[in-house]
Amino acid sequence: MAGNSQHRADSESASPSAQKRANPNALELGPRKKPTTQDPLVHHGRHFGRAVHSFCNVQTLLTNGIITMGEDEDIESLPTVERREHTVFRELLRMVPGLEARLMASAEDEVIHIADLIQKGANGARADDTKGMKSAIIDWITPKGQSLNPHIPRNVKSGRGFNHERTGALLCPAGLDWNNTDTRSKLISGQIQVAGDQWPVFLYANYTYDPEDPWNGLLRSGLLVSAFKHIFTSPSSVDQEPKATRSGNARLHGMRCITKASLAYVATQARFSLTSAQVFSRTDLVTDSERFYTTILELLEDPDEKDEVDQLLVWWNRQVFPLFADLERMPSKDSALARIKQKREEYRERAISMSVGAQD
Repeated sequence: MAGNSQHRADSESASPSAQKRANPNALELGPRKKPTTQDPLVHHGRHFGRAVHSFCNVQTLLTNGIITMGEDEDIESLPTVERREHTVFRELLRMVPGLEARLMASAEDEVIHIADLIQKGANGARADDTKGMKSAIIDWITPKGQSLNPHIPRNVKSGRGFNHERTGALLCPAGLDWNNTDTRSKLISGQIQVAGDQWPVFLYANYTYDPEDPWNGLLRSGLLVSAFKHIFTSPSSVDQEPKATRSGNARLHGMRCITKASLAYVATQARFSLTSAQVFSRTDLVTDSERFYTTILELLEDPDEKDEVDQLLVWWNRQVFPLFADLERMPSKDSALARIKQKREEYRERAISMSVGAQD
């Protein structure tokens, strides 16, 4: 009997109804799950890859940077590549609070761990942006009220690149004529291999390239503006007028103005989204993404191109960061502000005149 009683008890405890009663009430919220925490270095790494340098070996950057730490006064004597590398390293130190002190106090294995976390953030952000833009860019390249023919699926890339009339025209290298039948067939067949430094026409305003003035409209296309907003402000901001407040990734990382690297990064992401390539890889010689990114960044950092680049950055800030753009606005004529500035200048001139008279 005792055995039978025990058997019945075991059966009851194993029955579904008994198990259900043993679990928390399904109509109650239950205990709060512990929030997952992410190392802040991963967070900073995401912005570093987007806005400072995308194709960076962070471990090598930190190792070399530690060696040259404290030698800023000798940087100008370094070769161009090393000088650029040091500039990127200093920018990383600036954007990550306490990183310099942490590196100086860390053993080699800890430096490697720090580099891995930053690299993880940069790689993760790039993967997220590649995935998100693959779908969104179809909306941007489809004329308002029309449809693409043939249709391009939002999550399939095989029909893109030079395989499609629309994406092929946008990816056609500036200086080549997509409407030329021979040129088009060679691009489609691969007889014409497009290197990373052969920039596509979609980088230009209205997708128009002027060989006599190659700076005209460069990096000012509406497609690039949409791509930048999608990544740095928010996907929903693409079809809206610029707002005075920052949001999205720019806000999370305190980004108040355009950076040269962020512009090169967005152009690289947009270009890859238009291609038929399935996987974003820095070593892919077909898309040649790393070379594409590097050549744009080198142009933007070229001291000889400073005037054009400064104008370009002001233009971009007006598009994306209107509240923080340095527009150098003059006060309205006959306004109170204009009168205050005029009176201040008159006072300054009288003071200088009296000072000169006293010396005479």
